[in-house]
Amino acid sequence: DGYRNTNQVSDDYRYQDGNYDAPNDGYYRGGEEPAQDEDAQSDVTEGHDEDDEVYEGEYQGIPHPDDIKEKQKKRAPAMDDEYRDRADLMAERMEDEEQLAHQYENIIEECGHGRFQWTLFFVLGLALMADGVEVFVVGFVLPSAEKDMCLSSSNKGMLGLIVYLGMMVGAVLLGGLADKLGRKQCLIISLAINAAFAFLSSFVQGYGFFLFCRLISGLGIGGTLPIVFAYFSEFLSREKRGEHLSWLCMFWMIGGIYASAMAWSIIPHYGWGFSMGTKYHFHSWRFFVLVCALPCIASLVALKFMPESPRFLLEIGKHDEAWMILKQVHDTNMRAKGEPERVFTVSYIKTPKQVDEFIEIQSSTGTWYQRWLVRITTTLKQVWDNVLYCLTAQYRMNTLMLAVVWFTMALSYYGLIVWFPDMIRYFQDEAYESRVKIFDEEEVSHFTFNFTLENQIHRNGEYRNDKFIGMKFKEVRFEDSLFEDCYFEDVRSSETFFENCTIISTVFYNTDLYEHKFINCRLINSTFMKEKEGCHIDFEEDNDFLIYLVSFLGSLSVLPGNIISALLMDKVGRIKMIGGSMLISAVCCFFLFFGNSESAMIGWQCLFCGASIAAWNALDVITVELYPTDKRATAFGILNGLCKFGAILGNSIFSSFVGITKVVPILLASSALVGGGLLALRLPETREQVLM
Repeated sequence: DGYRNTNQVSDDYRYQDGNYDAPNDGYYRGGEEPAQDEDAQSDVTEGHDEDDEVYEGEYQGIPHPDDIKEKQKKRAPAMDDEYRDRADLMAERMEDEEQLAHQYENIIEECGHGRFQWTLFFVLGLALMADGVEVFVVGFVLPSAEKDMCLSSSNKGMLGLIVYLGMMVGAVLLGGLADKLGRKQCLIISLAINAAFAFLSSFVQGYGFFLFCRLISGLGIGGTLPIVFAYFSEFLSREKRGEHLSWLCMFWMIGGIYASAMAWSIIPHYGWGFSMGTKYHFHSWRFFVLVCALPCIASLVALKFMPESPRFLLEIGKHDEAWMILKQVHDTNMRAKGEPERVFTVSYIKTPKQVDEFIEIQSSTGTWYQRWLVRITTTLKQVWDNVLYCLTAQYRMNTLMLAVVWFTMALSYYGLIVWFPDMIRYFQDEAYESRVKIFDEEEVSHFTFNFTLENQIHRNGEYRNDKFIGMKFKEVRFEDSLFEDCYFEDVRSSETFFENCTIISTVFYNTDLYEHKFINCRLINSTFMKEKEGCHIDFEEDNDFLIYLVSFLGSLSVLPGNIISALLMDKVGRIKMIGGSMLISAVCCFFLFFGNSESAMIGWQCLFCGASIAAWNALDVITVELYPTDKRATAFGILNGLCKFGAILGNSIFSSFVGITKVVPILLASSALVGGGLLALRLPETREQVLM
């Protein structure tokens, strides 16, 4: 019956002489109306375009023949793609990307540079500021944290390096994910990880847990640098890109200044905080760690109101979302300029051919963790493919040259940044030791010491019936001395030792003169009662203010270099900026041979930091511009991860020569800068290049 009814319908509408001949079955038919005269027809069809006529069969659900042909044409390329070689598809995609790059450049120029870009500038600047803060946090809290956690020298060294290790892993991992999941989403993940574990690290008491929190915090903040520069560059036109990416670098400097100022105003107030029993203590340095997380939290909140990069959305085929964001950018800037009537003229944007196949896993397939495992492994494989793509023939040479330049820059810069404070501290120690007081063969009896003894050496002395009450020994040594019938109560000591001494009938009550402080001594009828609890390690008395001042001046000294590089980046070019800055920095290194005092070292540090910042800024810009959109954050992450590896190596090598020789660090830093600077001159110039 169904077949007969279908035939009946098709027979009812017979096409005869250009008209449908409707059946005479008693139903109303539009064609049965009496023919209108010519004037009436003219009135009805006035202003009616033949192209707008409704196909009569549409009311019965019968498709128009033209529609069928159009659908067949659209379906044909998709069917052909299944049988086409992947190389052909990639070639077509690259052609599409090139067309998109030039069209996108024109669109960004039409959107203008205004309120939207400046808003995004400050939001991403806070994220970059959080990265700058993270580098300084551990160095500032170590003098206080080592007392609370009883850290040995090896523990302190590991804590200083663990942050760079986390940043190295985070840069590669999160930078790669940003090319697959999106700039905004991965930046939110990165900042959230940093904020959460930085907050947690301020409350944990044990060294192991604190080390773990700083590692994961560093992993989170490590992803910000690649994502921030890739994200912001995709909202900038070619004429504005170099300058405004350089301005963005200033927030790293602001982060260093912020950390130094907060450390100086908070950490010395050790009494700020609270205690719960004898095991839990929250001192001022922990409050400082909390304050340092504020830029990260502020950027995280503000980022929720910013859109995804439209360039990334176009790359993955989301045309409509990208168009809406670009229209938002255009309208925001035009309203700010007082031209709200200007219309966004772009109606269609070229999107590259999608080659990757994304298969959505059904909820009925396997368990939830199996589905997530498949998603994670698939995404990580795509990230790994992107990493390998940066080493293909097209990008291999640029990637290797950039890797050498990034590494040599990081090795010299971060190595010297650690070496400068260590050398200043070494000069302080030398000056301190030169003021030591030496007492030979002194005899003291029936005397009460209730004041501080500092920076003294007592040799061949005799102390009988003396009392040492409520006092402190600081950098004091007793050599070949006799203590008989003496009494020590409530004594604190730092770097104090008894060598080859004889101690007879002496009582030690509530002191921190532990066993290891008596070297080759004879103790006869002597008693140790109620030793002080806590850490048995002696800590150096650091000049906290000088440490903060050196870091503050080092951060502030890059301001002139930042301004100069921003103003000249698009005029001089990226390559000349990198090469010139690195070679000038190498010359500054040779002047370090003349740095024989604290003030001289501080001055040369400021000069070196100011000269080298232009190279850092230009490296950030050229790394963004040399790679296509779907590989940009991945390549930046790889190179930035290599930079952090250079920082770890530089810290370890340069600090080991403090107090031994200045020749090796200076020659190593200067030769690395010269080699990297000369190699940078062979990189391709990108200032006239559109973002691919």
